[in-house]
Amino acid sequence: MAFLDPTLLILLAFAGLGIVSHNSAITLAMFFLLAVRITPLNQFFPWVEKYGLTIGIVILTIGVMTPIASGKISPSTLFHSFLQWKSILAILVGVLVSWLGGRGVSLMGTQPHLVAGLLVGTVLGVALFKGVPVGPLIAAGLLSLLVGKG
Repeated sequence: MAFLDPTLLILLAFAGLGIVSHNSAITLAMFFLLAVRITPLNQFFPWVEKYGLTIGIVILTIGVMTPIASGKISPSTLFHSFLQWKSILAILVGVLVSWLGGRGVSLMGTQPHLVAGLLVGTVLGVALFKGVPVGPLIAAGLLSLLVGKG
């Protein structure tokens, strides 16, 4: 049975985990990758591998910056964030998380075999502990502190 490609089964399993955990981002990503894999679009995998993470980060940054761009967060609120200890702590945590994310990107690039474990861990965290599926880069960053960059 040549149509039972192990890679397709793995992508379907991740899609199933995404469905079970109500993680629409993982579910949609797996179905996208399945569609690319089984169509002539599979010739674009090198491009997706090269630019996919950057495109995702750009989209995420757009989403994060939208409240400022739309005026929902006013300039005065933004400037006052530098004056309150909780907001300063939030800034420091943001810096730490960004740094961890950078380490995570590096780790995922140098040790791609760890990506599957990070994804499974993220999906299980969503499914079992009511987590939020924002963690693979941060998880990779934390993992990099434990196992080294590479």
